[in-house]
Amino acid sequence: MATPDPSDRADFEAADRGFLAGPAERQVTAADGRVVWDFDDTGFLGAFPDDGHPDTVDPSLWRQAKLCARAGLYEVAAGVLQVRGYDLSNMTLVEGDRGVVVVDPLISRETAAAALALYRAHRGDRPVTGVVITHSHLDHFGGILGVLDPDADVPILAPAGYLEHSVAENVYAGTAMLRRGFYYGGMNLERGPAGLVGMGLGFTASTGTPALLPATKDVTRTGQTETVDGVRFVFQMTPGTEAPSEMNFLLPDHRALCMAENATHNLHNILTLRGALVRDARTWARYLDEALRLYAADADVLFASHHWPTWGQEAMRDFLAEQRDLYAYLHDQTLRLANQGYTGTEIAEIIEMPPSLAAAWHTHGYYGTVSHNVKAIYQRYLGWYDGHPASLWEHPPAETAKRYADCMGGVDAMVAKAGSYADDGDLRFAAQLLKHAVFADPGHTGAKNALADVFERLGHGAECATWRNCYLVGARELREGVRHTDIAASNLMAALSVEQLLDSVAILVDGPRAWDLGLTLDWHVTDLGERHRATLAHGALTHHRLDDRPAEAADVSLTLTKAQLLALLAGGDPGGIEHAGDLGALRALLSVLDKPDPDFAVVTP
Repeated sequence: MATPDPSDRADFEAADRGFLAGPAERQVTAADGRVVWDFDDTGFLGAFPDDGHPDTVDPSLWRQAKLCARAGLYEVAAGVLQVRGYDLSNMTLVEGDRGVVVVDPLISRETAAAALALYRAHRGDRPVTGVVITHSHLDHFGGILGVLDPDADVPILAPAGYLEHSVAENVYAGTAMLRRGFYYGGMNLERGPAGLVGMGLGFTASTGTPALLPATKDVTRTGQTETVDGVRFVFQMTPGTEAPSEMNFLLPDHRALCMAENATHNLHNILTLRGALVRDARTWARYLDEALRLYAADADVLFASHHWPTWGQEAMRDFLAEQRDLYAYLHDQTLRLANQGYTGTEIAEIIEMPPSLAAAWHTHGYYGTVSHNVKAIYQRYLGWYDGHPASLWEHPPAETAKRYADCMGGVDAMVAKAGSYADDGDLRFAAQLLKHAVFADPGHTGAKNALADVFERLGHGAECATWRNCYLVGARELREGVRHTDIAASNLMAALSVEQLLDSVAILVDGPRAWDLGLTLDWHVTDLGERHRATLAHGALTHHRLDDRPAEAADVSLTLTKAQLLALLAGGDPGGIEHAGDLGALRALLSVLDKPDPDFAVVTP
């Protein structure tokens, strides 16, 4: 994509507008003293003049990083404030009759509490009288226990499906997503021009303690109006856009429009690199058009859960129209070319963005990219198979690599050949060859170092922050090996229903080890008044809720509270749980549960 006018400073003016106060402390720490957020991490961004950038960072990405690094309390409109730069996302605070309504309480308990403390230090010790969660991604609900006690009698509003999709994304495939997320988030990279400069949406994600609380009020339809502490919210449902459960809202009495994460100052992801459900670019564009038609005339400022606001009717309308057309164009052109026989990979190489869109800074791929979004759209409609029969039954990566090495005369020859491509500037093919070399011989130090060098060069030239981070984390792990990932204990599991907890157990069953087991277990969860039956057969655990109809006796019936169930699934001793039947059936089930590996290999087999 073309680069917009580098002398355009409008975004910097908007990012600084309404500034009230910066952080009172330079670090946010957990109860055990561990640093979970460090404001000094972005200090290196001030080492260059406004028009300068280091050679190791794409100039457009450097500009975005400087914009995202601003931290503090900002006024968006009268009675509407944001805390930015305290986490990957923004916390919005809307002042009501008695207190303040918190919108999207960040990722971690610790950063959310610090953000609320900053607000209170400058606006008074107002109680939290409501919480609005715009969508089902961790950076918009994880810090809820930093603003609310778990048993607080406070309304929590979220779009229909919020809890279900939060669980599906953060629990069912949680370990794989987290590991991949450490790549695209660059979590363990050194902060600085050679390492982490941000994620495009914000600087990075905090590493504190996340939690999940269910909503007390579901938002189910566009136009639904709810009053929380005297504040009127008019909601727009946008399922299937940036999240499967998401909503925008208008604050009509403040003339302010919140676009959640559906319109931010970059091209977003149709399929994020950490993994997620493929999003619907067509639907996304239509909801942006709907927001423009229904709500733009009633607002003077547009803000979102990331980045900085857009003020003024003309600027807002241009911004929404360009964001709308960005996703519509990607969707329609991908399908046009697919219907001419091109594959997703081919389309990603030949698609051309309209110059009128490329001229806007906010259409650039600091977080998503045209390349991987096109492939995601292709995947949504046509799946992983590109239509070529040779793709149906390929060898897995390590076996493929060994055969490439054999064809080329061994790993040493592959490394040498890749070096010549790298010297000629074809870093992409050098990376492909060197990946095969590493997978063919994981102990070949020369191959790993050569691939690390290529990854580093690719990372330093990437406009997309998440691509940069993936390349640089890959380079570091090739050179140093995988560092253990310290993950803060979360409270996500406590919010799951019994059905969701049993789903989580089913995902852990090691099928081959369970092939010959036949077990029936009944679970009477006394504090919820629920009875469930789980059946292990043919290596699969299925379950359903029991009703009052007679049922065959189970191998074991367990009577316990939800807290005891959670403790049991976390590895607790089943001996103290009230039961009838053979407790050995429970132990047999627990014995075939696998343990996810948060440090699995990525750049080596």
